[in-house]
Amino acid sequence: MKFRVKAWSKTGRSRVGELELGSCPHTFETPALLLSTRKGLPHFISPQLLPSLPSPDSFLLQCNPLHFIEGIPFETVSRIGGLHDMLGLREYALAAAPRDSDVCIPESNSSNKFGASFETPSGRHLIKPIEYMKMISSTKPDLWTTLADEVPAWVSQKRNRTSVDRTVKWLDECIGQNVTGGAVFGSIVGGSSIEERQRCAQEIARRNVSGYWIGGFGLGESMEQRPALLHAVVTNLPEEKPRQIFGLSLPEEVLQGISAGVDLFDSTYIYDLTIGGLALTFPVNGTEPHPSDYQLNDNVSDFTKINLKATIYRKDESPILDSCNCYTCQNHTKAYINHLLNVHEMLAQTLLEIHNTHHYLALFRTIREAIKGDRFEEFKHKFIQGRREASVL
Repeated sequence: MKFRVKAWSKTGRSRVGELELGSCPHTFETPALLLSTRKGLPHFISPQLLPSLPSPDSFLLQCNPLHFIEGIPFETVSRIGGLHDMLGLREYALAAAPRDSDVCIPESNSSNKFGASFETPSGRHLIKPIEYMKMISSTKPDLWTTLADEVPAWVSQKRNRTSVDRTVKWLDECIGQNVTGGAVFGSIVGGSSIEERQRCAQEIARRNVSGYWIGGFGLGESMEQRPALLHAVVTNLPEEKPRQIFGLSLPEEVLQGISAGVDLFDSTYIYDLTIGGLALTFPVNGTEPHPSDYQLNDNVSDFTKINLKATIYRKDESPILDSCNCYTCQNHTKAYINHLLNVHEMLAQTLLEIHNTHHYLALFRTIREAIKGDRFEEFKHKFIQGRREASVL
């Protein structure tokens, strides 16, 4: 793995980087979004439709090795050549993280010190470092994160301290068995404790890792708590290595993470919108949305997204967004997607995921351009203010 910082914001910690991973032929600019997957593929987009997404931004995928506990044995995956060969995604970069995207809240009272406990399709599993490393060695991701004992924001200081001790111990056990050659990201936890966040970051920064995975966010902390926690972590990490985070999903939360100096974001935001029949419509250039841009009705729009299940779109012959050049907006209308949703046709989710992915990746491109032009803080303020004002109209 290679990473270098190309540009810094003069008024904060936000930065633009360049990332190369494994044998992937693409170079990725950061801040970047890792697309959420289920068993290695986006939830509703087939491999044949992946080329319709923006390149190379869409070539960065996040996968969870735990999703493969059921079904094909890991030994078979290894003999095939890993996930790249099994899925036919040889030009894509795969980043593996064990946090289960479907069950976000971990067990806060876990007393097992031998491994991390995860909810999987086949029930709750205790995954020890040696077992986790067998999964990593078999799936052969380009980037993988070590096991983490994540805790929600409301646990005690003693539990936070225990989570850090376990996470550091598991990291040492994981990297001691690394035979994959993939880039290792050390996990950083500490809950809502600034002191434990600092201690964990300092401990992990001493290890021989390629980057850092900041866990334990999106587990009950408030937006007001988060900047201090992020600052406690990032200020104790070397600048020349990338930082990845899980749990910051909303645009406002992503902007908060970028302000702190985070480079990679993996979240289920796009999936959550899509499964709810929602389509992103917020402006990606930081300007305020205008009420005339939307057909507003109860539960139809909040000026950031629209609910295409609503009856108001039954006869709407316009695309989701006139200005969007995604496959969905170029070929289909709101009325058609509304029909697909109401007859429970899975094509609806496919078309929505294409649009939402395209739209969210466009936001990340705009953010990178704002950082390069030293306009990020202005962009952030304008974007958030516009969404707040529009939402109360």
